[in-house]
Amino acid sequence: MPKTAKAILQLPPSTTAAIEKLGLDLAVARLRRKESLRSWAKRLGVSVPTLQRLEAGDPGVGIGIVATALWLIRRDGELAKLAAPEQDLGAIEKDVRQAIALGRARAQAAAQTRLRAKKREN
Repeated sequence: MPKTAKAILQLPPSTTAAIEKLGLDLAVARLRRKESLRSWAKRLGVSVPTLQRLEAGDPGVGIGIVATALWLIRRDGELAKLAAPEQDLGAIEKDVRQAIALGRARAQAAAQTRLRAKKREN
């Protein structure tokens, strides 16, 4: 039995479900094209068992194989968007929080500067 990476064992359930759905969707795409496991595996450059693992949603299948399968169905262009910075809502929210904090700090510093200037005038 092959050693399973700790990261694979710790996948969140929603991620596992998404990988399984992707595998099933790729199987449907292959079947709709009336391709056999053997011919599709050959086009992917993998063995039939590896293709079966991919279609079963095995998270241990390499990303290169997944990308090639997406290329076969003309969906590989989506890969470039998956982790694009402009789509990273967590980072965007963090940037907004930092900008708000910086704005508050600058506003507070400006207010303190005005108070000090006013005291000097008096």
